[in-house]
Amino acid sequence: MRDIITLACSECKRRNYTQTKNKKLHQEKLELKKYCKFCKKHTLHKETK
Repeated sequence: MRDIITLACSECKRRNYTQTKNKKLHQEKLELKKYCKFCKKHTLHKETK
């Protein structure tokens, strides 16, 4: 079962992206380097509630 998660920028704390994740296979929080249009640069985005 895949759940929808939200990714937030680690610098400005804005929620920019949504993705799906299989929580049975990956219990740890997801961290990706993605583009933030508010910071205007690539930053680390972390999974939020």
